[in-house]
Amino acid sequence: MKHLTILVPEGQNNISSIAGAYKIFTKANEYWKQTGRTELFKIELAGIAKEVEFHDGLFAVRPHTHISTITKTDLIIIPSLNHNYEQAIKGNDAVIDWIEKRYKDGAEVASICTGAFLLASTGLLDGRSCSTHWSVAENFRLMFDKVKLQPDKLITDENGIYTNGGAYSFLNLMIYLVEKYYDRQTAIFCAKVFQIEMDRTSQSSFIIFKGQKQHDDDMVQNVQAYIESHVDEKISMDYLSSKFAVGRRSFDRRFIKATGNTPLEYAQRVKMEAAKKQLENSRKTINEVMYEVGYIDVKAFREVFRKITGMSPLEYKGRYNKDAVV
Repeated sequence: MKHLTILVPEGQNNISSIAGAYKIFTKANEYWKQTGRTELFKIELAGIAKEVEFHDGLFAVRPHTHISTITKTDLIIIPSLNHNYEQAIKGNDAVIDWIEKRYKDGAEVASICTGAFLLASTGLLDGRSCSTHWSVAENFRLMFDKVKLQPDKLITDENGIYTNGGAYSFLNLMIYLVEKYYDRQTAIFCAKVFQIEMDRTSQSSFIIFKGQKQHDDDMVQNVQAYIESHVDEKISMDYLSSKFAVGRRSFDRRFIKATGNTPLEYAQRVKMEAAKKQLENSRKTINEVMYEVGYIDVKAFREVFRKITGMSPLEYKGRYNKDAVV
């Protein structure tokens, strides 16, 4: 029998990813028993405290065991740290060391949402791909610049390390892992029981782009402000570099260093975020929205919109604008 460890770290307050992981894998075990096979995993919750409280003491989790008792495990699940990830990192040195040792001993590791901060603290993600909740992507990139952050991805899978995007998208990661460890039929069964859409690959359509402002480059801040105040215009990057008196190569380099995006990518994200809001809240046609964000070529607008959101403008409008006449 394989061993699954669901961690219960200190200093975090998201119980749903712990309970959800436990329930889905328990259901997968039950399905295997019903179909004449033995349970695949022994499932244990493990931490460094006998009890961890959530939501100001409203709920509590009592792990089965202390992590020190587990010297061999096959799969480790790191739950979401919600937005207390910095506090959780400081209070979980023993957990971080334990994860690193178990991975080097052959365990696979999966992080849920902001659990990626705890996983990244081990150093195991350096040079590897990773996703996390889109709302903390900028903080993650600043804290762990050696990690190849891919916040558009719903799930990453690299060298026995899995990460996923935000919030309840962890359910998709659990189904992905069930299929990987059990089989496709078990994954389908669990997806149907818990009503989880299978085979999702992106969280792009859920991202709310708020700009990447946590840097101290005044020139880049000024360029960002200019782009955001001229959403309805077609802006040339050569024009911007000239306007702010910076050579084009230096302009691009400083912008990428400060924001993680090229100036063109940033402008596209700003424009598409404005387009998304129009598609969500107005009865304007696709063409009307396109013109309002500075595009005149329908094909170009659709291509950029799909690249950023993972769907066409028409699909996006149909999903998020209940009352619009398309």
